Amino acid sequence: MSDWRPASGPDAAAGRAALLLRVRAYFDAAGVLEVDTPALSAAAVSDTQIESFEIADSSISSRSLFLHTSPEFCMKRLLAGGYPDIFSVSRVFRDGEAGRRHQPEFTMIEWYRRGMDLGEIINDTAGLIQHTLGDSAPAAEAVTLEYRDAVLAATGLDPVTAKLDSLATAVDADGPLRTAIGDERDDWLDLLLATRVIPDFPKDRLTVLKHYPASQAALARLCPDDPSVADRFEIFLGPVELANGYVELTNAAQQSARIQADNEARVRRGRPVRNIDTYLLAALESGLPECAGVAMGLERLQMIHDKTDDIRNVITFAFEPDE
Repeated sequence: MSDWRPASGPDAAAGRAALLLRVRAYFDAAGVLEVDTPALSAAAVSDTQIESFEIADSSISSRSLFLHTSPEFCMKRLLAGGYPDIFSVSRVFRDGEAGRRHQPEFTMIEWYRRGMDLGEIINDTAGLIQHTLGDSAPAAEAVTLEYRDAVLAATGLDPVTAKLDSLATAVDADGPLRTAIGDERDDWLDLLLATRVIPDFPKDRLTVLKHYPASQAALARLCPDDPSVADRFEIFLGPVELANGYVELTNAAQQSARIQADNEARVRRGRPVRNIDTYLLAALESGLPECAGVAMGLERLQMIHDKTDDIRNVITFAFEPDE
């Protein structure tokens, strides 16, 4: 019989409650409104790095429903509908993610600030992390790196011009891996980043990695000063990713084209094609205000606060892949 006991005890639950109080206090002081969004959607995210849980047989819908991987699309609809700065604390679901740092169900803090540029939203994110962690926050000043510079410094390869074979060699890819990834440049760059760059980030301070390649913009706008990169950033403590954010793309036609490109990439990878979320595109068409948004995992913050490298120590019940 499976062990029925919770994964963690009341001390972890008390720590989580205290962190959530500080998160809400930070946003309350900044005048950011807390909102709630549905977990079920008729559309799934098209991002090739994220997979959704699908409810394919439902008595209430003739089409598939999906558990959301982020409240992003609905929150942008709120902003387009006239809402002020907003934040959400919600349970989200991602297929294929389970282990020491990942669970298929986890808690996401997501927020949007109107009128902020990349530097301002980075500072806002660092401020939330420092405020929430309190005495557990890193004392050393954060390091900010350009994506291209970080890859060059760690590997000697320019992520813009390096040949695919050079990227594969840099990660010691064997024949099966080369075959599996093929000509997907962004997949090679992701692997290079994960294995050669991020592991060397200092463990005593936050590292901000900004200006990802335009091909990895997702829902971010391209940088006005350099359209070869996106106004996107991630924040790490050591090798642990805490937050992913960007200045938002507000152009409906460009967003539609990106979703179509994602689906073409999904076909190449043998993954399911995703329907376009027409509500999101309609919201962008009606006028999404200039804004920046961030997604941050609450459990990742608590792992730092509680000084553990296993997410199962900070959640009440853990999903194990062999259940």
